Amino acid sequence: MNYRVAPEAAASLVPPPMRPQLVGGWAVAGICLIRLGQLRPSRLPGWIGLRSENAAHRVAVEWDGPQGRSTGVYISRRDSGSVINVLAGGRLFPGEHSLARFDVRETTQDLHVAFASHDESLSVSVDVRTAERFQGSELFADLAQASDFFRHGSAGFSATRGGRCLDGLELQTNSWHVEPVEVSSVRSTVFDDRDRFPPGTAVLDCALLMRQVPVSWRPLPPLRPRHESLPPATSGHNPT
Repeated sequence: MNYRVAPEAAASLVPPPMRPQLVGGWAVAGICLIRLGQLRPSRLPGWIGLRSENAAHRVAVEWDGPQGRSTGVYISRRDSGSVINVLAGGRLFPGEHSLARFDVRETTQDLHVAFASHDESLSVSVDVRTAERFQGSELFADLAQASDFFRHGSAGFSATRGGRCLDGLELQTNSWHVEPVEVSSVRSTVFDDRDRFPPGTAVLDCALLMRQVPVSWRPLPPLRPRHESLPPATSGHNPT
């Protein structure tokens, strides 16, 4: 789920040295709803892998590094229905997770995904249907442009509770493929909150679907802020 967000609203959500990456004068933020199947260390067989439902609230960002301008996403919050992911995230692999309850139903054409945080302070509900064409977006002219934008944002840096660094994780795949979908309904306690986003500052723009895509995850060196401390990982009552 992708929202076009007023730059000044998005700027308050990301820590330095990051800044919102703009498309047509808008920042790009949203929610990734992720089903992981056969998650395991690469050297182990697929049958031993775990399946889990997960979500990430993220903002597309850029920053100046040793090699020049870099792009990726800042992830202010990760949620998972897997207790193992919650316990291992930030310890055995980068990315701290909060426990959530997920409800997922799907057919070949329709998909419903909903989740609520364990403390019920944050919730999301999405219904989409596969579409033949990509249309209605003010951020991207066509599906190829949208796909290319998100493919180049595969490096994700997550907020940590300690607030001293950002955990880094990069998605890698040789089978990148996105499909257009039509949004039937969407509710988000984050993006629907007018105290966080006054009217017109966060507008649903488009949604994309990836299915049956084999991926691997590569840990990245933690990204340290320009200052001594970072805002801690957001709770359900803080901006995401």
